[in-house]
Amino acid sequence: MNLCMGQINTFVGDWQGNCERVIAACRNAHATFSDAVVVFPELTLTGYPPEDLLLRPSLEQETEAVLAQLCAELPPTLWVVVGYPRQRTDGLYNSAGVIHGGRIVAEYDKQSLPNYQVFDEKRYFQSGSGACVVDIDGVKVGITICEDIWEPEPIAVARAAGAQLLINLNASPFHRGKPLERQAMVAERARANELPVVYVNQVGGQDELVFDGGSFAVNRDGTVAVSAVDFEEALCWLEVETAGLGGLRIRDGAKAEARDDVAAVWQALVLGVKDYVNKNGFPGVVLGLSGGIDSAVTLAVAVDALGAERVNAVMMPFRYTASISIEDAQAQAAAMGVAYRSISIEPLYESFIGALAEEFQGLSPNITEENMQARCRGVLLMSISNKKNLLVLTTGNKSELAVGYSTLYGDMAGGFDALKDCPKMLVYALARYRNSLNSCIPERVITRPPSAELAPDQKDEDSLPPYEVLDAIIEHYVEQDLSASDIIAQGFAEADVRRVLRLIDLNEYKRRQAPVGVRITQRGFGRDRRYPITWAWRSR
Repeated sequence: MNLCMGQINTFVGDWQGNCERVIAACRNAHATFSDAVVVFPELTLTGYPPEDLLLRPSLEQETEAVLAQLCAELPPTLWVVVGYPRQRTDGLYNSAGVIHGGRIVAEYDKQSLPNYQVFDEKRYFQSGSGACVVDIDGVKVGITICEDIWEPEPIAVARAAGAQLLINLNASPFHRGKPLERQAMVAERARANELPVVYVNQVGGQDELVFDGGSFAVNRDGTVAVSAVDFEEALCWLEVETAGLGGLRIRDGAKAEARDDVAAVWQALVLGVKDYVNKNGFPGVVLGLSGGIDSAVTLAVAVDALGAERVNAVMMPFRYTASISIEDAQAQAAAMGVAYRSISIEPLYESFIGALAEEFQGLSPNITEENMQARCRGVLLMSISNKKNLLVLTTGNKSELAVGYSTLYGDMAGGFDALKDCPKMLVYALARYRNSLNSCIPERVITRPPSAELAPDQKDEDSLPPYEVLDAIIEHYVEQDLSASDIIAQGFAEADVRRVLRLIDLNEYKRRQAPVGVRITQRGFGRDRRYPITWAWRSR
């Protein structure tokens, strides 16, 4: 048996486009092996996750139309496994169909519906039951979908029904460490059931989620036989052969080299930005380039995602902007070949201050004047966005977003935040990684103390604990759900812990108004973490 893992980048809601992607991939596969099995990801035809598009009344009609088209246009000698939502008399199911000879010869309904982290499938789907085992040229092939492989029962049921090989369709989003978690779990299931497993994953960006692909196949001893590249579309071939006593094995084939942690995060950010911009139809992006580390890394991500010709950088200096910030921003813009302009916010700031002079009479300057600088910059960037139809990339990181070290309608004004889920120390690691490919971020941007430059001689650590400490506290509280006392027990100063947790709790209202951004941790601020804005049970 020749099997092709169709690792494709689907587009949520693009029924016709996704159908055509499947047809094109199958024609390509057919030219190589006319009787191949071609497997696509979970909910291929809708894209994943379709969210409340699944509640639209025309869903069944759209499904039937594209399935009819696939049956009519796919090469009839292929065996094609594809995912879609299926309306049955008792509700909606997350299903997979096997198409051969111009018709659907078998269907399977997902049994294990995830309802944690970014998943809420029980909102939409009913749980399926029973195995789906298809005889494909004498090989009994079991079908399962995504979360089914994380539970022991679905694969065991397929094995009991006679499956000799298991195919698992997936839309599994990336987070740090996830590729190794997947391979370990699939290997465990393969060993426990003495079955080879083919794991086919989606690739591409969808709002805050990035799907990294990395499809692979393991033999019944859990060893990886074949693996596809990550973060790219691919048609990855493998060969299934007999292995004595009626068993099967997957012949060793091409194995993609695994990326290390920071390199994988970089590719996730690049793919997330690329697909968000392109799928939403923006011709390019604009961002404020301050001479600081966050905007420097964001610029590099944008250029890698879109090309320099689609990226615009704007330096917006003020009286507190250091000369080295201006020099470094200009140097990076030149090194990366992007359109660059400097627009002083001094006149805008003075106009605002003049307009508010009577309102502010008798009141001392405070953080209001600092925030006004950020809001002047936000007005400029959003005006450029409106005039030129460019998406504004904001440049905040997870550490700042957690504690509210940002300005609503200022540096938070924009459409997409590449670094939204990246802690500050990871941002530094990303800068060093990108410079290891080719130097584009000035060294002193990486080495100088970070500053918002909204006041004379301002440093971030004037207002916050050192980022090494801050990031660790945020990870314990946000990603691991540890209590204040648990974090303090790990050796952190109680004053730091109480202060940071209080700031995280208080700034939920800001995060609700922040742009969407790429998720790269197990719990980002977005679909993952749904805290109330108004509540009393704080920092326990």
